[in-house]
Amino acid sequence: MTTEAIMDQNLDLPEDPAIAEAPPQVDNLDALESEAIHIFREVAGEFDRPVILFSGGKDSTVLLHLALKAFRPAPVPFPLLHVDTGHNFEEVLQFRDELVSRHDLRLVVERVQDWIDGGRLSERPDGTRNPLQTQPLLEAIEQNRFDAVFGGGRRDEERARAKERVFSLRDSFGQWDPRRQRPELWNLYNGKHRAGEHMRVFPLSNWTELDVWRYIQREKIELAELYYAHRREVFDRDGMWLTSGPWGGPREDEQVVEKTVRYRTVGDGSCTGAVESEAYTVDDVIAEVAASHLTERGATRADDRMSEAAMEDRKREGYF
Repeated sequence: MTTEAIMDQNLDLPEDPAIAEAPPQVDNLDALESEAIHIFREVAGEFDRPVILFSGGKDSTVLLHLALKAFRPAPVPFPLLHVDTGHNFEEVLQFRDELVSRHDLRLVVERVQDWIDGGRLSERPDGTRNPLQTQPLLEAIEQNRFDAVFGGGRRDEERARAKERVFSLRDSFGQWDPRRQRPELWNLYNGKHRAGEHMRVFPLSNWTELDVWRYIQREKIELAELYYAHRREVFDRDGMWLTSGPWGGPREDEQVVEKTVRYRTVGDGSCTGAVESEAYTVDDVIAEVAASHLTERGATRADDRMSEAAMEDRKREGYF
């Protein structure tokens, strides 16, 4: 029998039922979602008092969305924690409170301003309060006896965060030591810790900024409006578009102009810059992020420009 005849004969064979009934391939977002939900459930089973760091930003909003999915129809079995610098964007705080109310969640707020008023912290000469979050955060973890703290950190954001494992052990002083990172093989996570220690947990570790936005698009997740293009008065400082607020500015030599901007990340207003943008919708943002060659922190966070190791130094002290 010729090769052609054999091929024709094979084409006439009935379709293999096992192949015909094979499930469709899981796409990247499904895999990332499944991994994150597994991490949430793993922590709920291993730890006594977990908490989710929640600022109202896009990453923590996606984190909350995943937690709601992980335990639905039951409520999320742990509270949220926000360290409010006092320099947060009012629109984001309002969005945070609306989301907490909508899902009937418990929110613990630790305020940097209270620490300053009480003399436990002092304002920095540069006016930024982002580095001042560390001590209030560690105090809140200790007082509430939180033993696992979920964060929205991703490995693509910054070099120090690329060193993190999904389960990141912190010592009794809340400090991070990259040499104590544990191997994580086959999605097996080691949650063992001594009294006084706690674990930082990052379910979005393997996500990118683009993954986050595609997931927001797919799940129709609502975000604070600052993430989309809008008109805003801004001024240029060190190559970043900042806006005026309770954190001060502009200085005498800084001219205020009105531009169409959006925020890729939100945080302390004194060090979080906007980017010029015409991205009014999720689709627009996805196209913009896909074409960008700068990470969101590299493009819009002044506190990460302080030194090559700025984030790593803060993480060693107990930062997110």
